[in-house]
Amino acid sequence: MEPEETRPEQVTTRIDIGESARFLYEEQTRYKVLHGGRGSLKSWSAARTLLMGGERRLRILCAREFQNSIEDSVHKLLEEQINLLGLADFYTVQKTGIMGANGTEFIFRGLRYNVESIKSLEGIDICWVEEAERVSETSWEVLIPTVRRPESEIWITFNPAQDSDPTYQRFVVNPPPGTIVRKVSWKDNPWLPDVLRQEAEHLRRTDPDAFAHVWEGETWGRSDAQVFAGKWAIDDFTPEPRKSAEWYGPYYGTDWGFAVDPTALVRCWVNKGKDKDGKSLEDLCIEHEAYKHHCEIADTPALFDSVPDVRRYLIRADCARPEMISHMQRAGFRIDAAEKWPGSVEDGITIMRSFRRIVVHPRCRRVAEEMRLYSHKIDKLTGDVMPELVDKHNHTVDAIRYSLAPFIKRRQPVFRGAVYDPSHWG
Repeated sequence: MEPEETRPEQVTTRIDIGESARFLYEEQTRYKVLHGGRGSLKSWSAARTLLMGGERRLRILCAREFQNSIEDSVHKLLEEQINLLGLADFYTVQKTGIMGANGTEFIFRGLRYNVESIKSLEGIDICWVEEAERVSETSWEVLIPTVRRPESEIWITFNPAQDSDPTYQRFVVNPPPGTIVRKVSWKDNPWLPDVLRQEAEHLRRTDPDAFAHVWEGETWGRSDAQVFAGKWAIDDFTPEPRKSAEWYGPYYGTDWGFAVDPTALVRCWVNKGKDKDGKSLEDLCIEHEAYKHHCEIADTPALFDSVPDVRRYLIRADCARPEMISHMQRAGFRIDAAEKWPGSVEDGITIMRSFRRIVVHPRCRRVAEEMRLYSHKIDKLTGDVMPELVDKHNHTVDAIRYSLAPFIKRRQPVFRGAVYDPSHWG
């Protein structure tokens, strides 16, 4: 149902959202939690409900763990919903905030690096924490006592990562008094686009475990089979190659889509520094990604252009699609084929794991997902982790490997008689 009428002095509360999210405006309680998988309307429902907040003048804090700029916040989502709901006469969208005609105010903050700013906020009626799976225990300890106005609420939306994460433990496993928790999935979304439905069904057929995590919102346990277990982290960073000699790059790499596989492009840096003891440290930093299923050849240039400065630098690409390389060269991109050889995937993974850390910027959601899901094969009888890699959840990983092609050295296998012994690679 769409709103019957909208006037500058009032916003009606008849809201078109998913049934599972109606508790957001129908009940008053301290904590309201929406968690689940991709395509389940969590953020969409929260944004609509807040915008259609009725006659009350509200001060709304929109928070997330990392927010380096307003582009990293839900500001754009709220602006899009203002236009879709026909509320442009009621709300004024500013560069760093949103104001309602009745005095309602939307404020946007990152939690990790703005502790004093968060502590100084007063009079918050509703705090919406988006992508809450990334929020640390320290950030929760700072935020919760800050939102202390009588009848104030904290709304939490997130896709669960691991069951040990602070947000999952605090609000799902051991929810405090006054908490409403709803688990949602793509099946709760009556407006799910066909392209997402096809993506969900494909993953259900090909990898049920990953389907349960990505689309059904189940947690994903860490195991020894994960290729990058213990090597990667999500963190905010800003490369400063002009100010600091420690930043090298950027390096661009792409993996071409084919059939149901997506096209992926990444922009990476190498950050060289020293620890407190003067020991050299090197981090591989993934700053930007572009990712699209069923990306037509004609649409690929526009996808690439969503990554900053992509036309200025050389892109290294999967050599298996020479026609795509030629097409992108004609479209004005500097692009070369990355060399492949038997064992080149393993060699590339070795280089990636040789860095102290792989740091994934919070905006690179697909990279973070694949860092978690990319794994070795497991023997079905013994449960042993095998050296072979599972050829799934590796599209951005492959793009990263291609971007690092100049760093990857071809290893020479050693043969003992007729037995191939990879443990003796040089």
